Amino acid sequence: MTNSQHVYEVRARKDHGGVDLISDALPFRRLWYGEPDAITNAIGYAKFYSRSHDAVIRVYDSAGNVIKTHEHTGDFKEW
Repeated sequence: MTNSQHVYEVRARKDHGGVDLISDALPFRRLWYGEPDAITNAIGYAKFYSRSHDAVIRVYDSAGNVIKTHEHTGDFKEW
C-alpha cells in the first residue's frame, strides 16, 4: 500500500490582490482567493480537497519565506 501526500502552497499574489493556492493535486494547479480571509479559505479548501490523503500546506509571505505549516491527516484510509 502506498501513502500519497498532497503538498499545497499558499502564496501572496504579486499584484497584492489576495493569494494563490498552488498544488499538483488541484485540477487546474492554481486557485485564486481575493477576499479578506483568503488565507483561511485557501487552507480550508486544501484540507477539504485532501480529506482522503495526508497533506502538507505551507503558507508563504510576500518575500517567499514559509511563515506557517499545516499538516493534515486524511480521514479515510484503505484497509
